[in-house]
Amino acid sequence: MKLVLLMGSPRKNGNTAALTAPFLEECERLRMKTETFWLYDKTILPCLGCKTCQDRMDGLGCVREDDVAALFEAMEGSDAIVLATPIYAWYCTAPMKALMDRVVYAGTKNYGREKGPSLLRGKGLATIVTCGYPEEKGADLWRAGLRRWCRHSGLNWQGMLCGRDMGPGVPFLTQDKLAAARDFARALIPKAGGEDL
Repeated sequence: MKLVLLMGSPRKNGNTAALTAPFLEECERLRMKTETFWLYDKTILPCLGCKTCQDRMDGLGCVREDDVAALFEAMEGSDAIVLATPIYAWYCTAPMKALMDRVVYAGTKNYGREKGPSLLRGKGLATIVTCGYPEEKGADLWRAGLRRWCRHSGLNWQGMLCGRDMGPGVPFLTQDKLAAARDFARALIPKAGGEDL
């Protein structure tokens, strides 16, 4: 099984990276192949809404020349996609939102002269998030948006791991969060790959 993790945090030593680290360690321990992309290190231009992508049925077909084609290729080559992001203003960070706009649109051929395929159909989609509010008040809109993307594009929703930051002076990465990150990785195996490990 191959998993691609798209990291939407601008901080390589921040809370989202801290919560993702034990998740990835557990994935590797379980012999899952993983690949991580830091989106703030990539050039991800916003969607133009030109619909050129809708006339190419066998690929992304976007007119933008940036790093999205390579990111999409990695997503297509995976069994599961994990979006890791801090929650800013009740949703993901800017580069992740720009990537999603492009991938949702160009990856699902619903808007052209003829209806075509969803290029990511059947892949698992999960998310790892950090926020300052309880999950039901901080990450609920993000989860709802991802579940709708899954329904729209034929992805398989695999769930959300949310770590709350309790504020200054309170350690973020607790034993409970470490255990939850490892459990989340183990839970993805039967959902995404169906492999008997």
